[in-house]
Amino acid sequence: MPDAARYTVTLAACDLAVARGGRVIVDGVNLAIEPGDAVVIRGPNGAGKTTLLRAFAGLLTPAGGEVVVSDDRQRVFCGVLNAGKPTLTVNENLRFWAALYGARVAAARAALGLEPVEHRPMRELSTGYQRRLGLARLVLSGRAIWIVDEPTAGLDAASTTAFERLLAEHRARGGAAIIATHEPLDAPGARTLELQP
Repeated sequence: MPDAARYTVTLAACDLAVARGGRVIVDGVNLAIEPGDAVVIRGPNGAGKTTLLRAFAGLLTPAGGEVVVSDDRQRVFCGVLNAGKPTLTVNENLRFWAALYGARVAAARAALGLEPVEHRPMRELSTGYQRRLGLARLVLSGRAIWIVDEPTAGLDAASTTAFERLLAEHRARGGAAIIATHEPLDAPGARTLELQP
């Protein structure tokens, strides 16, 4: 985990439109993300929060406009499904991601408080621990721009606070984040993008 890294990556959405099922659901998004920024996307179910995140992450071709990022390799997407392998233990999942990103497992495991369950298969974990495991990938990635869908869903108050602390540390190093959430999130200085259904 590159704690000493100082990020300089930027991202911009220019008149961005996204579609689901052939129908445009979000249109005209203009947004500039600089080092240290955080943007919180809010809106009711079906408003297009996840679809918009996928466009920001480069996982979805926009229906219009564009997303421009200064270093395409510096985005990481963390969806609500946590991207872990259910039959693998916490440590095995962490080692798999660490091998992809060239990172160390111990720091990410400690940052998310996963030590008590490190030898258990993911499928045996509570919803909260599964979410923590998914979020550990952000830490392991060492990437500048975190794009996260509902990061605190299923987390207790202490785990939510731990994520908020990680986010603050990431931003202090020049990292940025785009986060869709229904939950309150303590992210001082974050801008809010409200989507309508």
